[in-house]
Amino acid sequence: MSAVDFLTSLVAHYGYLGLALLVGVESFGVPAPGETAVILGAGYAAHGQLAIVGVAVTAFLAAVIGDSTGYLIGRTGGRRLILRYGRYVRLTPERFARLEAVVSRHGPKLVAVARFVEGLRQFNGLIAGATGMPWRRFVVYNALGAAAWVGVWATAGYLAGDHIRAVVADLHRFQWYVLAAAVVLALAYVGWRLARRVARPR
Repeated sequence: MSAVDFLTSLVAHYGYLGLALLVGVESFGVPAPGETAVILGAGYAAHGQLAIVGVAVTAFLAAVIGDSTGYLIGRTGGRRLILRYGRYVRLTPERFARLEAVVSRHGPKLVAVARFVEGLRQFNGLIAGATGMPWRRFVVYNALGAAAWVGVWATAGYLAGDHIRAVVADLHRFQWYVLAAAVVLALAYVGWRLARRVARPR
């Protein structure tokens, strides 16, 4: 049994508790198949083993609480740790300063969208806390992003019904292509911004 199979079996064995655990820990930075857990939970709801409303509410609360935990970690010690050790993961003080500027301008939008992006989903709260985003603003946009994310994947899992295992397999097969496409788009955007800056009259 693979690690993913083992973790997602928590949903089958423990229902809402397993779902809450996987979504919650993924939301504050621990690698876990939270997205897959939501799809599986909704699939079990389609077969009458769980209630779809219970799946949606559990996943939403776990996502918001998990991200909020990550935010508190980032707010209380994240900035200090990043400035001291960030260079070991290529996050120098200069790059962190640029990240702070981006969050300052586009923070709410990033928080809402991050839930759908692998990597950002896990560190969304940590980054927001470390860069000093106001708590109330983070909570509002984080809740909006979590509601949309849960709505999309819970609906997909519920409608998949008997095909739930095939959907999960396809999700794992294609998620890295989606992540690679997101990275390429991000790099293209950065290149475009740099080109504009170079071409700007001094």
